[in-house]
Amino acid sequence: MKDRFGRGIDYIRFSITDRCNLRCRYCMPDGVGLERHENLLTYEEFLQVAAAAVRLGITRFKVTGGEPLVRRGCTEFIARLKSLPGVEQVTLTTNGVLLAPLAPRLAALGLDGVNISLDAADPADFTAITGFDQYARVLEGLEASLAAGLKTKLNCVLLPGCEGRVLTLARFAQDRPVDVRFIEVMPIGEGARTPGPDREAVLHILKERWPDLHPVEEIRGNGPAHYYASGGLTGRIGLIDAVSHKFCERCNRVRLTSTGLLKPCLCYGEGTDLRALLRGGKNDLDTLTEALQQAIWNKPRAHCFDDAAAITEQKKMSEIGG
Repeated sequence: MKDRFGRGIDYIRFSITDRCNLRCRYCMPDGVGLERHENLLTYEEFLQVAAAAVRLGITRFKVTGGEPLVRRGCTEFIARLKSLPGVEQVTLTTNGVLLAPLAPRLAALGLDGVNISLDAADPADFTAITGFDQYARVLEGLEASLAAGLKTKLNCVLLPGCEGRVLTLARFAQDRPVDVRFIEVMPIGEGARTPGPDREAVLHILKERWPDLHPVEEIRGNGPAHYYASGGLTGRIGLIDAVSHKFCERCNRVRLTSTGLLKPCLCYGEGTDLRALLRGGKNDLDTLTEALQQAIWNKPRAHCFDDAAAITEQKKMSEIGG
């Protein structure tokens, strides 16, 4: 369906848990106050929301967290979501630690793609950023994903001082069919205190190594990345610059948190409490569809990341959904 500004909303991100097996310094360095399990939506409840979303033309779904693979039954949930009538695409965002043994099964289920979060291509740097010595397992997950035939991307957050890591991360696209996307830090939670370099600084670094790097008009997923190609790269380089270059006029998404809050825009704390509907006796498909429709219609025109005082979201990204 379209919102009141004429944007077609066809993509929803499901955060199925606020738990994570890493403690990235820009997300949850000291942990978070985790929700009680009974406060999280059940898989059945997520599927009810998905059925309502499909009725409105939302056909593409991202499963995320926290770290979604730490929630028991995640693989089976993906299978059920993928088989739901009207669902055209299901993708997964993961930190990759638990991915390797699950990749063949996920590929067999028809998962449409995997985004692996990786902010350093050096074991020591990885440990310093995430709090855990798990780089080898993430690399194993990346290779297993590719071996299983899954469309694979790397998501790399542009943290303060990351300029020296940009090229080592970009080299994953050199001899592998992997898109490496560099993402500006969202000024939410810990991210508000850790701004990193912007798109132009990263492009300068990349073009010094690959002078023929040039923009390409390609659709390579549901996100807002601007993609670049080079004769020296097998994959693509993507830049997601939500802070320095707004793309709100093309926004096609909404988010559902693990506790059932439907968020039309990332930077605002307001949303629609679908858990209250699901558990309050008003969980029929028509009522859910109407609630989704109203929330999408009232989606804000744009985010306010350029005005810190206007940001009303106080939760950390792990609580919202990465």
